Amino acid sequence: MKLNQRLKQVGVVPATEPVPPERSPLKPPAPPKNGTAGDGRPPGDPLAAIKLRAQESLFARLGGRLFRPDMTEEQLHRLVIEELGSVLQADRAPLSPAERQRLLDDISEDVLGYGPLEAFLADPEVSEIMVTGTRPIYVERAGRLYATSSRFVFEDHLRRVIERIVGQVGRRIDESSPMVDARLADGSRVNAVLPPLALDGPTLTIRKFSKVPLTVADLIRLKTLTPGLAELASLCVMGRLNILVTGGTGTGKTTLLNVLSASIPENERIVTIEDSAELQLVQDHLVRLEGRPPNIESRGEVTIRDLVRNSLRMRPDRIIVGEVRGGEALDMLQAMNTGHEGSMSTLHANTPRDAVSRLETMVLMAGIELPSRAIREQIASAINLIVHLSRLRDGTRRVTHLTEVTGMESGVITLQDIFTLDHTGDIGEDGLIHASLVPTGIRPAFAEKLKGEGLPIPARLLGPADPVRALRSR
Repeated sequence: MKLNQRLKQVGVVPATEPVPPERSPLKPPAPPKNGTAGDGRPPGDPLAAIKLRAQESLFARLGGRLFRPDMTEEQLHRLVIEELGSVLQADRAPLSPAERQRLLDDISEDVLGYGPLEAFLADPEVSEIMVTGTRPIYVERAGRLYATSSRFVFEDHLRRVIERIVGQVGRRIDESSPMVDARLADGSRVNAVLPPLALDGPTLTIRKFSKVPLTVADLIRLKTLTPGLAELASLCVMGRLNILVTGGTGTGKTTLLNVLSASIPENERIVTIEDSAELQLVQDHLVRLEGRPPNIESRGEVTIRDLVRNSLRMRPDRIIVGEVRGGEALDMLQAMNTGHEGSMSTLHANTPRDAVSRLETMVLMAGIELPSRAIREQIASAINLIVHLSRLRDGTRRVTHLTEVTGMESGVITLQDIFTLDHTGDIGEDGLIHASLVPTGIRPAFAEKLKGEGLPIPARLLGPADPVRALRSR
C-alpha cells in the first residue's frame, strides 16, 4: 500500500494535495455515534432554532450585566429567568408549557452553568474540549480533533465560566495570575489562560476523565494492553515493584496508573500526591493530598515536594505521585529506597531511556549538588519497571514498552525490554494500524523477587526466547 493511500485512510492528506472540505480531519465526516449534532443537540430538534434566537436576544438585552463581577449567582439567576420570560413572550413561538419550561431550563443552564460546554461535558465520547475566545469549539473524539458549530458569543461569558470552574476548587485567575490549572468535580483536568498572555481571547482546555474509572478489561478492549501484559503488570504491582509510567502528552498515563493501582491490596495504606487531584483509586484506605498555589500575596504555596516529604510521616505503605516534574523526584527516589516499595508515578518522556535521563535532570532541579553517578545509582536502585505509552497515528494509545531497570554498567543505567510493540505500519480496513504487543522472551531479573513474594511469573507470559529481539532490547 502506498504512503498516500495509508495517510488518506487515517484521515490525513499530504501537504502537496489540497484538503477537500469533506475529508478534512478537523471536520467530522458524520454525526457522532450518540446521535447528536455538532453542538451536542439531537439532530432535527424543533426547539433548537427557538433556543438560539432566545439566547441571542437575551445576550442583546442584558449585555455586560450578565458578566458583572459584583453580581452574585442568585442575582444573576433571577435576572436571567425574568429576561428570558420577556424574550419568549416577545418571540410568540407556539410553545406548550412543558416546552417553555425546557427552554428556560436549557438557556439558564447555558448562561449560569458552563454555557456551550455543557453538551460536550455530558458526551461520553468527547475526551478533550478546546476553547479559544469566541472561535468555534474543538473537541477530541477517539483521538481525532473535530471542529463543532458551538462557540461562546462573548469573551466575557467564557471568562465567567472559567472563573466559575477555578473558584469551585479554591483557585483564582485574574490579571495578576492569568494562568491556572484546576479540575472539575469529576476530576477532569482544566487549564485556562487569560489575556494578555492569550492573544486571541481567554483560552480553556478541558481533558475529561471517565465518570466510571476504566478497568483492565477496558484497556484490553481499547488495545492499550494485552491480556498477557495486564497479568504481568498486576503481578508486579502486587509484588511491590516501583513502577514509572511514562509517555507523551495525552497518551493515557494517568488512566493506566489508575488501572495499575487497582491491583494494590486492600490492606495497604496509600497516599496519593498531585498538583490537581485526578486519580480515581478504588481502595478504602486512601489519603489524597493536593498541592496549593500561592495566594494573591505570593504566600501559602504548598508544592508537590512538600507533600512528598510530609507523606513520609503518614505511615504510607505506598506513595503514588500523580506526575513528577521537578525537584520532588529526589524525594520520591529517597522514599522508594527507604522502605516504601511498590510506589508509582508518571513522567513525560518519549522513550524509556529518555525517562531515565529526564529523571536524572529533575533530581538536579532539587538544588542539591550531587555527582551524576550518585544520582544514577539512586535511580537504578529505586526504579524497577518502566511502562511506556505512545499515541499512534491512528489516534489509539498503546503500551509500546515494558522495560526493566536492571542496574548500572560502567556508570550507565542498563535497561532491558520485557515487552515491545511490534508493528509493520500497515493500516487495516478499520483505519487502525496493525500492531501487537509481544514479549521479547527475556526473563526479567525481578522474577526472583516476585517468586519470593509468592507470585511466580507463568512462563507463558514471557513467551519463547528470541535472541534477535533480546539483543535489540539491550
